[in-house]
Amino acid sequence: MRENVCALHRELVRNNLVAWTAGNVSGRVPGEDLFVIKPSGVSYDDLTPESMVVCDLDGDLVEGSLAPSSDTAAHAYIYRHMPEVNGVVHTHSTYASAWAARGEPIPCVLTAMADEFGGEIPVGPFALIGGDDIGKGVVATLRGGRSPAVLMRNHGVFAIGDSPKAAVKAAVMCEDVARTVHVSRQLGEPLPIPQDDVDRLYDRYQNVYGQRSNR
Repeated sequence: MRENVCALHRELVRNNLVAWTAGNVSGRVPGEDLFVIKPSGVSYDDLTPESMVVCDLDGDLVEGSLAPSSDTAAHAYIYRHMPEVNGVVHTHSTYASAWAARGEPIPCVLTAMADEFGGEIPVGPFALIGGDDIGKGVVATLRGGRSPAVLMRNHGVFAIGDSPKAAVKAAVMCEDVARTVHVSRQLGEPLPIPQDDVDRLYDRYQNVYGQRSNR
């Protein structure tokens, strides 16, 4: 998991989702009440599997010589309250964070949004960094819904997944559609997709699209 989480941080850089040392990926350790997360304030260029830190689900450091991310308590809260989640990502990606600064959800006006998010990308409440208030806002906003990403107001993106890679994918797609819908609004009012079509698109993408193993 250290190797996996370390490698996924490079995807944040490659997809232009982070600046300097902001942003982080974490992954739940299978079969354990532990997760791996980026150390605080360390350059992406300097990250190694060995520099990743391991925390318990209370956010306390278990393994590693570096201090964990300042978002560790938020990640821990999500893992404690959403057992189906095995990966969490946080970014301050430009376009998605611009929507978060306005406190405005991204409307479902693209088939790619219906596919990945099953509707709009919602906005979560404002919360200060350092404690578990951000985690509480993420869980309250996403639990029971389809979207794997939330725009935390005045802050940025949190994305979840059944694996760290799936969470990173959700963060990448969130920024992509945030940019496209922003551009669309410069040209005029985007056209919404009817809910029945959103439902059909979401079902197809989640259950038919891609390679499926024989069962």
